[in-house]
Amino acid sequence: MAELYTRFASSVLFSLHERLKGHRSVALRRELERTQWYPREKIEQLQLQRLREFLVKIGATVPYYRDLFAQLRFDPARVTSIRDLAVLPLLDKTTIRANTERLVSERAGKLTRYNTGGSSGEPLVFYMGRGRVDHDVAAKWRATRWWGVDIGDVEAVFWGSPVELGKQDRIKALRDRLLRSHLLPAFQMSESQMDAYLDQIERLRPAMLFGYASALALLASYAERSGRDMSNLGIKVAFATGETLFPQQRQQIQTMFGTRVANGYGSRDAGFIAHECPQGGLHISSEHIVVELLDDDGQPVRPGEQGEIVTTHLGTEDFPFVRYRTGDRAVAGEAPCPCGRGLPVLREVLGRSTDFVVTPSGNRMHALALIYEIVAAAVALRKTRRHCRTALAAEVSPADVPN
Repeated sequence: MAELYTRFASSVLFSLHERLKGHRSVALRRELERTQWYPREKIEQLQLQRLREFLVKIGATVPYYRDLFAQLRFDPARVTSIRDLAVLPLLDKTTIRANTERLVSERAGKLTRYNTGGSSGEPLVFYMGRGRVDHDVAAKWRATRWWGVDIGDVEAVFWGSPVELGKQDRIKALRDRLLRSHLLPAFQMSESQMDAYLDQIERLRPAMLFGYASALALLASYAERSGRDMSNLGIKVAFATGETLFPQQRQQIQTMFGTRVANGYGSRDAGFIAHECPQGGLHISSEHIVVELLDDDGQPVRPGEQGEIVTTHLGTEDFPFVRYRTGDRAVAGEAPCPCGRGLPVLREVLGRSTDFVVTPSGNRMHALALIYEIVAAAVALRKTRRHCRTALAAEVSPADVPN
């Protein structure tokens, strides 16, 4: 019965919801599920064709890019390689703030105002059209189905964005109930609240968890300290996103919830960029996102080297993001994923550039990784001290201790 309801929710309820809102995510998801099996070369050809069409359109309809292309004598119709993008400047938050109105397409439909959280400085205000939303929803939906779950399966969502939490009006609350999605505020993680969350998870027995990597790991850690066994609830997958997922966090979530963990990478401003498949490949949604990995001088990094993630989202015709600096760093995968999908992969996403400590040898280490090392060392030290006290107590009887 549960599987029948999931199919009904996915194919009927959510499809009707998207159609009423004028979205194309259902058709796009079906298309993405076909193109993901293309050979790598065919996906690259498709991406290049769409990139060229995208650049031609924004060059004709977006004042900022029309002027920029004219100034650089850049002809988007003659783009024959992703490398041709190098003639265009990188787009950063400062440039967007200074040109917000001129970045809006003259043919834009209804736009929705968004902003980033401002964790790395002043919040960024930008706009999304339906095309951008459609592509991101379709890409996330496709990746969800890789793991044998779907829209309509019971889901516990640990999220904390004011955008989501501030929009839980009656209609959206009804939608979430119909789709069996349960939102649990990730910024309210006191021990009593985590007890309540664990109670709710036991009651819901969700097919999937979704949330910030740190929130899921914190909840798993609390479950372990509380002696609560959450591993037999039938959870199929935990989608960890919004932050760097560290190996210790992945292991903790897997162990305590008895489930696999899927790493997802993206952001509100840059879009849904990559998601992990069950075979471990962090696949880029390259049918509509171009990813460049650049060094500190803005040049492409060599294979195996980490670079800043710079994205061009081909679904942003109404408010274009072209060569957008995410501030995050990654290493590209060189070998194809054994799953057989032709989508390129990121071997590792390392977090924001400002999150890194540079060692004397020039290596970059994520600052949070240092915390894990310190915690591990502290735990080992406590165990050593406890062992020494136990051994000493065994060797020295009370009668041997002088008064």
